[in-house]
Amino acid sequence: MTIEKIEHPDGSTDPFRLSEEKLRWWRDARFGMFIHWGVSATIGGDGWLMVSNKVCARDYRKMAEGFQPKNFDADAWVEAAKQAGMKYMVMVARHHDGYCLFDSQFSDFTCTKMGGRDYFREYAEACRRGGLGVGFYYSPMDFRYPGFFFPEMYRESAEAMKQQTDDQMRELLTNYGKIDILWYDGGGDDWLGMGGIEWDQKNWWHSRDHEFPQKNPYSGKPLWEPKKLTAMVRELQPEIVINNRGGWEGDFITPEGKIGEFNTKRAWETCDVLAKSWFWMPDQPILSLRTAVQMLVRVIVGDGNLLLDVGPTADGVIEARQVRRLKEMGEWLKTYGESVYGTRGGPFPSHNWGGFTHKDNRLYVHVVDWPENEVVVPGIARDVLTVQCLTAASLDFKTVGNDLHLSVPASDRQAIDTIFEIKMNEETSKLEK
Repeated sequence: MTIEKIEHPDGSTDPFRLSEEKLRWWRDARFGMFIHWGVSATIGGDGWLMVSNKVCARDYRKMAEGFQPKNFDADAWVEAAKQAGMKYMVMVARHHDGYCLFDSQFSDFTCTKMGGRDYFREYAEACRRGGLGVGFYYSPMDFRYPGFFFPEMYRESAEAMKQQTDDQMRELLTNYGKIDILWYDGGGDDWLGMGGIEWDQKNWWHSRDHEFPQKNPYSGKPLWEPKKLTAMVRELQPEIVINNRGGWEGDFITPEGKIGEFNTKRAWETCDVLAKSWFWMPDQPILSLRTAVQMLVRVIVGDGNLLLDVGPTADGVIEARQVRRLKEMGEWLKTYGESVYGTRGGPFPSHNWGGFTHKDNRLYVHVVDWPENEVVVPGIARDVLTVQCLTAASLDFKTVGNDLHLSVPASDRQAIDTIFEIKMNEETSKLEK
C-alpha cells in the first residue's frame, strides 16, 4: 500500500491523514446520528456502569444475558436519521464494558453468542440501503481486563486487551463491507488506568488526576501502538474517516458536549446528546427544537460537524418523542439546508450572535441571537451582487465603508435562526482572513 504524503491545512504532514478531497464528503454532510446502545440500557444506565456502580464482570455478564431486544429494527433507526436530515450514522459496536454488538471469534461476550442477532450487520446494511454513511464506535479499553487499570502490574492482561483490539478491528473492517467512519473512544496510553492509577504511602491507591487529557498522564511502559493499528486500518479501508481518540491524531478532532472552537484548518466534530444521557435512561429531558437546531448552526458556522446522539431502549426502539424532535429538525433543514449542507464555516470567525457559512459565491449569515438591531459583515460591500433574507419577507441593509450592515424588522426575526444569503461576484473562499 502506498501512503501519499500531504501537507494538510493545519500544517500536519502525517501520511495517514486523508486529503481534503477524500474528506470532503464527510465535511459536506455536516450532520450525523450517534447511537449508544447496549447492555446498560436494560437498567437505564450509562456505558460506565461497571465502574460507576461497581458491578463485577460476572454479574454484568448475567445482565448481558438479559439483553434480548425483540423490537430492534435497523431500518427504523435509519429512517429516523434520514427524517432528521442526517447524512451518516455512527453506532457503538463495542463500548468500555467489552460487550460486542457484532460477531467476533475473539470474544464470547457478543450478541451473537448470547442468543441475539448480529446487530451491527443489520445496522450497516440498513445504512447502505438508506444511502447513509456507515460508521462505528469502538473502545479499545475494556473494563473486564485488570491490565486496563494496572497495565504494569497485569501486563499480560493489558497485552491481551490490546490483542483483542487488533483482532476485532480487523474483523469489523473485513467482515462488514465498506465502512465510512471509525470512531475510537478510550484508545491510547493516556487512557490507561483512568490516566494512571498510582500507589504511594500517603495516598495509597489513587488516580493521578481526573482531567482529560491528563496533566500528568500515564508514563509507564507503552502499550498501544496507534500508528501500527492505523496502518492496518488504512490497508483494509483506505478511505475510512478516523477520529482522534485512538492514540493517533486522526482525520478529525472530537470536542464532546460543547461547541468546538472556530477552526477552518482542522476538521472537527462536536458530539452531544439529544436527551440528557448517551445511553437510554428513563424520563430524561430532551433538547427543545430551538436548542437542537441552534447547536447545529453554531457548530457549522465554526466549520464543524455535529454528531447528535440518541440512545435506543433495551428493546431496540428510539423513543417516539426523540423521533419527533429529530423529524422537526429535518423539517427545518428541508427549508434551510442550502445554508448547511456542502458549505464551509466562515470565512469570518463566529460571534456570540451566530456566524457564517459559505459555498461557491454565496455567503450565508446565521443570526441565532440578535445583538441589537443589526449585524455587520466586514469588508465585502464592494463585492456584493445581491442580498436577501431567507427567513423574512423584508430586510434592511446598508454599506458603511466596505462593511455590510444587515437587519430585519423585530417581528421577522426568527427564534431559531435568521438567515441572510449574500451573492458575491467571486468565490467566497477568497474572503477568508
